[in-house]
Amino acid sequence: MPDVDSPEALAASRAEYEERVRTSGRELPGPFMTTSSLPVERLYSPVDIPDHSYSRDLGNPGEYPFTRGIHPTGYRGKPWTIRMFAGFGSAEETNERYRYLLDHGETGLSVAFDMPTLMGYDADDEWAAGEFGHCGVGISSLADMELLFDGIALDQITTSMTINSPAPVIWAMYIATAEKAGVPRSELGGTLQNDILKEYIAQNEFVFPPEPSMRLVVDTIEFASEEMPKWNSISVSGYHIREAGSTAAQELAFTLRDGIEYVQWCVDRGLDVDAIAPRISFFFNVHNDFFEEIAKLRAARRIWARVMTERFGAKNERSLWMRFHAQTAGCSLTKQQPEVNIVRSTVQSLAAALGGTQSLHTNSLDEALALPSDDAARLALRTQQVLLHESGTTNTVDPLGGSYFVEALTDEMERECLRYFDKIDDLGGVISALESGFFHHEIAEAAWRYQQEVEARDRIIVGVNEYLMDDETEVPTIRINEESFDRHMARLNRVRAERDQQQVADTLLALERACADPHSNVMPSLLDAVNAYATLGEIMGVMRRVFGEYQQTVAF
Repeated sequence: MPDVDSPEALAASRAEYEERVRTSGRELPGPFMTTSSLPVERLYSPVDIPDHSYSRDLGNPGEYPFTRGIHPTGYRGKPWTIRMFAGFGSAEETNERYRYLLDHGETGLSVAFDMPTLMGYDADDEWAAGEFGHCGVGISSLADMELLFDGIALDQITTSMTINSPAPVIWAMYIATAEKAGVPRSELGGTLQNDILKEYIAQNEFVFPPEPSMRLVVDTIEFASEEMPKWNSISVSGYHIREAGSTAAQELAFTLRDGIEYVQWCVDRGLDVDAIAPRISFFFNVHNDFFEEIAKLRAARRIWARVMTERFGAKNERSLWMRFHAQTAGCSLTKQQPEVNIVRSTVQSLAAALGGTQSLHTNSLDEALALPSDDAARLALRTQQVLLHESGTTNTVDPLGGSYFVEALTDEMERECLRYFDKIDDLGGVISALESGFFHHEIAEAAWRYQQEVEARDRIIVGVNEYLMDDETEVPTIRINEESFDRHMARLNRVRAERDQQQVADTLLALERACADPHSNVMPSLLDAVNAYATLGEIMGVMRRVFGEYQQTVAF
């Protein structure tokens, strides 16, 4: 009897099927493609994964190469952390929002900072004019941080902070706040985004040149490895790369290659890879294409495990774990028919869960218009809770594992990622690739192609280029009021007037010396400075003098 499941028989059957469908004339014209413009076949079968090995390419959940998840029991053992990104106006207002979210079932905090804070300026600096509180909470001194977390037990929740160049300063303020509340730094759990490379690649919220910026990142990783065993000292972020217009494969490749760069710099300093790698985490964007996003997240785990084993010789299993937070795609939200954004975020959240995320933020329906209102934030929170408790998503581990389509797409994501690794290495590494304009060119090409597809209506965006409405839904939005800024400035002026000025001057001088010494870790000096109530702007001013400011030149 012929073997109907032999590779030859399957290939012949597939060819016969394709010819029959092709001549039937019953297929829409397409194009059929992922959000990243990768073509999608009409059918997937064993023919599409001919060399696939379960033990080599998948493994059981909790086993190398961790394609199916880093924990053996998945969400049956521990659900993902519901971590809603929040911050606006003054510390008082954001503290109120945090309490609201925690009361409604959030299990971790995620802090959004305003633009002056992200760029290292006090709220009354001329460069900060008009920007206070608009895209996050404004933090100018330790007094603000103390108020931001007032009444919140920092030893009972984990906190993620999205911050870049001022990351060591803001982190020092958080540590000092906890210690003043009686929580030792060794008991703090959370994540510092602290990924400066993605700023040069995509978001452009950098201050210092790449080399001293990388030195600061390594300082924080080293400090955490010695003092804060529960803290994730860096969250390598692909989210902002995707928001800038990259494809899923570019987000995957550029993010993981940035992670490799951080590990290499730490190893070059003399740090043990198994002392630092277990506390490195990642942050991914989850866009509209359900299956592409799941494949991306599964491929990320497999690639990271192999890189940590083969390139860095990591021995600790936790060093191989790709742990990540996910957030639904802000760039996919539309101001047209904003209620449809609920559907988009739901699909994206389900993809994140099926992809095995450790924590998740669900965007609110009004985020294309303004900061989320209380009602919109609560509905976004409820979206996760319905997925967690009502969808059946948590019943089994990696439920799409073994799907011919998902496995083929996961393999393709890995191949694309490795091709980008080769290109970046040929350019001399991440910093050299930055200086050549490589990342900007690749992302700009992808964004341009996507927009062309939308304008040609090869890609339908509901409410934007199809299914339009004459009368758009009115959504109430939050606006930052003047009283919020006034409260913040009154506190900042009081801090400046009441602190020990000599202590401030001494700690800033010590910080300047630490920054100038390439063999010194700046974190102890930063802790001294923030405890003396030196302001963010004063501290960053010292660091600007030592390190200089970066002026980006993009070459195309």
